[in-house]
Amino acid sequence: MGLCKWTFEVVALTAVFSSFIPVRADEHEHKYTDKEEVVLWMNTVGPYHNRQETYKYFSLPFCVGTKKTISHYHETLGEALQGVELEFSGLDIKFKEEVLQTTYCDIELDKPKRDAFVYAIKNHYWYQMYIDDLPIWGIVGEADENGEDYYLWTYKKLEIGHNGNRIVDVNLTSEGKVKLVPNTRIPMSYSVKWKKSDVKFEDRFDKYLDPSFFQHRIHWFSIFNSFMMVIFLVGLVSMILMRTLRKDYARYSKEEEMDDMDRDPGDEYGWKQVHGDVFRPSSHPLIFSSLIGSGCQIFSVSLIVIILAMIEDLYTERGSMLSTAIFVYAATSPVNGYFGGSLYAKQGGRRWIKQMFIGAFLIPAMVCGTAFFINFIAIYYHASRAIPFGTMVAVCCICLFVILPLNLVGTILGRNLSGQPNFPCRVNAVPRPIPEKKWFMEPAVIVCLGGILPFGSIFIEMYFIFTSFWAYKIYYVYGFMMLVLVILCIVTVCVTIVCTYFLLNAEDYRWQWTSFLSAASTAVYVYMYSFYYYFFKTKMYGLFQTSFYFGYMAVFSTALGIMCGAVGYMGTSAFVRKIYTNVKID
Repeated sequence: MGLCKWTFEVVALTAVFSSFIPVRADEHEHKYTDKEEVVLWMNTVGPYHNRQETYKYFSLPFCVGTKKTISHYHETLGEALQGVELEFSGLDIKFKEEVLQTTYCDIELDKPKRDAFVYAIKNHYWYQMYIDDLPIWGIVGEADENGEDYYLWTYKKLEIGHNGNRIVDVNLTSEGKVKLVPNTRIPMSYSVKWKKSDVKFEDRFDKYLDPSFFQHRIHWFSIFNSFMMVIFLVGLVSMILMRTLRKDYARYSKEEEMDDMDRDPGDEYGWKQVHGDVFRPSSHPLIFSSLIGSGCQIFSVSLIVIILAMIEDLYTERGSMLSTAIFVYAATSPVNGYFGGSLYAKQGGRRWIKQMFIGAFLIPAMVCGTAFFINFIAIYYHASRAIPFGTMVAVCCICLFVILPLNLVGTILGRNLSGQPNFPCRVNAVPRPIPEKKWFMEPAVIVCLGGILPFGSIFIEMYFIFTSFWAYKIYYVYGFMMLVLVILCIVTVCVTIVCTYFLLNAEDYRWQWTSFLSAASTAVYVYMYSFYYYFFKTKMYGLFQTSFYFGYMAVFSTALGIMCGAVGYMGTSAFVRKIYTNVKID
């Protein structure tokens, strides 16, 4: 409870930094009385093809209604980070009170204002509004067929559906096309029509979902295809590999029964020969253990957030998914410390405080570093995606006063509970020379090929996830995502176990980094796919959108790679420990 209380205090401080005028709007309870005020918030405006390139609505020379201004503050950390910039429209709307077409302001259209509108129309700008947390979209204007004359939509025709004392539906129709001519006055008008609706309040977001897209046969087929891949790989590991291991055990047992004079030195080969080196600490154990700890934490966050999204419809609240992910990441910091700290202790590491700091700040530093770079571009563009200073302070406070202490707790528990090196084989004092082997058995080749099958099991789902984030789809089929996460983990573990077996059979004991990197190479294929998606599936353009896309896709791919690497290593580690426990060592 203390963590929850502290986190919400940080969010409250962010709200104070953003605005010193607290507001209590009835949209928070979503219940209204007759003729009670209903607030129309203007959010952002921007080019249709660049979803993340958004600006304040009134950065275009729109005029404001006559009603007294209400300030909006960022209620959640996710809302602030996602560039939500709600500004009061100034329109007078009351619950169940119809408004005939009424002029609320006039635009004095001089040449600079006309140029601004023309630029917006040429780039297909559209805007977003909110009524009672329901999003509404409208287009700024349009050009004629020849592209010579430009027209502005001046009449907002609102139709609001209500079920009892709740708003359940909002529709916007843009009318009143007026040609943009310099040095003229353009009146802006609106009307409000109320109608009864049978839509339940709990189902009011269903109209924004797209079942025909997300529940398409291709989506089901991809899940079935991935499931068949899992059956194939599990069968490969359980039948072929275990059968091979049984033969290895039989051969090693036969060799043990022979006298030294009867043994043929040429028969001594295979994974048993490296028993004295297989549990040797990995190179760069500090970085390696930090990556494993971070990967375990990312897996925990992914699992918990997907479960929460399946239980609660997080897409119905602005920024709730991001806020939930940040809170869960902070709360699962002990997982990072436990697995990273225990592994570092097992490998004989002594600089555990340094390892704890690296493990705690590895992912936050990567994300914040990328966001900091993109923030400079957003500030240059005057975009709403520019992160406020108060939000930066809140994120830093969470890292220093929540993530770091919890990571310390996890590290101490990990070192004391499971930090003893209880390996089934003794580690030799002198490392064994690694014999020459065929090129396809080299760790570099195994690493490059190891990520193909895990990527093949998720790339269709990547398309749906990319489309929901970079286009205008709301992702809601989290059951699919959970299934794909499970499939990805099983495929990753199976592939790394097979790769590690071949590596050890070639008497190469450098399996720790190989198992991690062969699974993590999935991220390389995902990032390569993001290039294909950018150039062939979107119409994005411009420095800001391009840097935002490739910057955050690099963060996503890296985090996915670290998670897959950790899952692959943990599965392979259990496999290696198992096979060397069951073999008799002199």
